[in-house]
Amino acid sequence: MTEHHSQETAAPQLAGTVHRPANISPTQRSRMCALLNDFFENVSQAQFDADLDEKEWVFVFSDDEGTVQGFSTLMRLNVSVDGRPVVAVYSGDTIIHPDFWHELELPKLWGKHVFDLAAQVRAQSPEANVYWFLISSGYKTYRFLPVFFQNFYPSYRQPTPTAIQRTIDTLAEYKFGSQYDPATGIIQLSASAPLREGVAEVDERRLKNRDIAFFVEKNPGHVAGEQLACLVEIDLANVTPAGMRMLGMEREEE
Repeated sequence: MTEHHSQETAAPQLAGTVHRPANISPTQRSRMCALLNDFFENVSQAQFDADLDEKEWVFVFSDDEGTVQGFSTLMRLNVSVDGRPVVAVYSGDTIIHPDFWHELELPKLWGKHVFDLAAQVRAQSPEANVYWFLISSGYKTYRFLPVFFQNFYPSYRQPTPTAIQRTIDTLAEYKFGSQYDPATGIIQLSASAPLREGVAEVDERRLKNRDIAFFVEKNPGHVAGEQLACLVEIDLANVTPAGMRMLGMEREEE
């Protein structure tokens, strides 16, 4: 009885794999687009496929039956800022079915891939700066930053250094062109996909959180799908203790 009960109530698990976009099947693409539509409005299959094909890597998370229950996409952006090479990993769409929000497979797989990539970049070009370039139209996405990283921008914790702001501006203009406004740090996508009602509502209770309040202040048009451009240095020294645990990493003893 006890063993049978524990099997019935065991939390579902995910298995993550990394692929190139060309290797994602039409069935998987359809499922991924449907997952995205559960959270965002105005997502067509054609637009989804075009966005997916632009990326370099796709993280696919499947349940025990092989059904896709989540995904994340990633690509590199290579620019020069103040004469120094900058490599940024840019995150595209990231979705996990609510039944699997307890899972840490996504941050573990993402973290291993991104930090391994950063190590490769630094080995080949020691002078290069390596960042995570993230755009956010919802406070839940922005809240990943203080959970995982000690320093990130923009933030209420400290002003954005001039060099970091130039890096944000350079990356955003490179990726989004005139859709990015350097005066505000906001990206207004020509084909915006706002979050569905109820997905990331901001009420008075949530505004008591200083990170959320700051995000809303910096991105007042988030409800319409406007995106805030954010930047984080990819360095283990910049990861919080909680982030290290969630990424499944251990900090080396000094």
